[in-house]
Amino acid sequence: MMSFKKKIKAVQIDTLVGPLSKVVGDVYYGGGLQIEGTVEGNVIAKCEDKCVLVINEMGVVEGEIRGTYIIIDGTVHGDIYASEGIELKSEAKINGDIYYASLGMSVGAQVNGKLVHQSSPNPVDTLDPL
Repeated sequence: MMSFKKKIKAVQIDTLVGPLSKVVGDVYYGGGLQIEGTVEGNVIAKCEDKCVLVINEMGVVEGEIRGTYIIIDGTVHGDIYASEGIELKSEAKINGDIYYASLGMSVGAQVNGKLVHQSSPNPVDTLDPL
C-alpha cells in the first residue's frame, strides 16, 4: 500500500468538476481528475500509468468507473474497476461492486456490493468513445 500512496502524490490534478457542476455523459480523462460535483455517466481513465481519480466528499458519480488509482470520499452508484489501487475514505458510499488490485478502506466507508480482488483487473480502456 505504501507504493500506492507514493504514486498518487506524484500526480497533479489536471481537471476539476466543481461543486456546483453537473456533467451528463461519459467522462474520459488522463492525468488527474477531481470530482466535487455530479457526473451522470461513466468515468473512464484513458492512460496506463499515473492516472488518478479523486471523488471528494460532496462528489457523486452515477455510472461505472474505470481507472488506475482511485480515491473516493463521496458517493458512487455503479461498479468500480481499479487496475492498480483504490482508497475508500471515511465518507465513501459505494452502491456497486469493486474490482481492485490493492484496497485501502477507512472506518466509516460503506460498500453495498462485492469486493473482488484481481491481480490484473479489466483494462481501463475497454469503454472507448464512439
